[in-house]
Amino acid sequence: MTSSPSLAPTHAGTESATPVLLAAPAVPPDLTVVIPTFNERGNLEPLVARLARVLDGLAWEAIFVDDNSPDGTADALRSIGRRDPRIRCIRRVGRRGLAGACIEGMLAAQAPVVAVMDADLQHDESLLPRMFEAMGAGADVVVATRYAPGGDAEGFSAWRGRGSRLATLLAQRVLHVTSSDPMSGFFMLRRETVEELAPKLSTQGFKILLDILATAKGRLKVTELTYSFGVRQSGDSKLDNKVLMDFLGLIVAKATGGLVSLRFLSFATVGAAGLVVHLAALRIGLGLALSFLVAQAIATMTAMTFNYLLNNLLTYRDRRLTGFAFLRGLLAFYAICGLGAAANVGAADWAFYQTNQWWLAGIAGAFIGAVWNYAMSRALVWKDAA
Repeated sequence: MTSSPSLAPTHAGTESATPVLLAAPAVPPDLTVVIPTFNERGNLEPLVARLARVLDGLAWEAIFVDDNSPDGTADALRSIGRRDPRIRCIRRVGRRGLAGACIEGMLAAQAPVVAVMDADLQHDESLLPRMFEAMGAGADVVVATRYAPGGDAEGFSAWRGRGSRLATLLAQRVLHVTSSDPMSGFFMLRRETVEELAPKLSTQGFKILLDILATAKGRLKVTELTYSFGVRQSGDSKLDNKVLMDFLGLIVAKATGGLVSLRFLSFATVGAAGLVVHLAALRIGLGLALSFLVAQAIATMTAMTFNYLLNNLLTYRDRRLTGFAFLRGLLAFYAICGLGAAANVGAADWAFYQTNQWWLAGIAGAFIGAVWNYAMSRALVWKDAA
């Protein structure tokens, strides 16, 4: 029942005091459903209808966190929200990534209990009431699992299913996570748990539940409910060529207690690939009868360009530079790495004439500039604070 708006009292002695209309308080939600989106416009109406049906009788809200979808997902959500105020949209511009979207949505939740699920209709929303009941029974985290007896992942392709099971096994063995499905994107937990763990969670990657469980280090009581993973109806899958790197980076980051970050591991992997490019360019230059100094300088510039392109595509995908910013970033990358490149060339030239081993000299030179390149590119090119 909605009460009538009331007028705020005016203070005595004020001239021409204008009464302020106070809206009646809305019923606060008991459950917030956080749904990250990218190009999911076609799934929104049916998903909201399903949520309204299965959560009937429960005070709830849904926060869709959209990574600036070009298909108009955010506009469609605002249209739905004008009809149903339980639907909210956070549109993220200039940053991307499922983990970061989930964290932002959970931290924006009004309810004391938060659920995370996908917008692709592959997660069985009818499980939400049972998950909420399990939270009321004392669970800290409720995981909708595909791999416990009674669940299945029919929506997976054969290769993706095998990959998911292998990743699950690796997470369980390395990080000692006991859940049967730590890779699940469908789970529920208390908002206070998110508030506590958020500063330690990675905003990169896709496996937010694994990050939460690994960061909590066994302190959370986990309850599992089985479900059947469905088939995507429309929209784009968020899994791409960076998922494997993100997953391995998260495993290493958590296994080392955060000593090696996911971002640094990605940067280092690109650097290793750049070293191969560097050595190949150096060998080609020497084969063209160039002096070692000239060949090393050309190889250095080639590797720097390669590293910039790949880091912009993968390591800093959430801060990817495009258009004029891409060119400006490339020039800045060259400039800030100039000192490191000079040391690279000088050290490699000295090492070559000391050892006469072109490959050893190339490695020595590349190593000299590695730390400088990472620190300065993070601070000045992609302006990454974490």
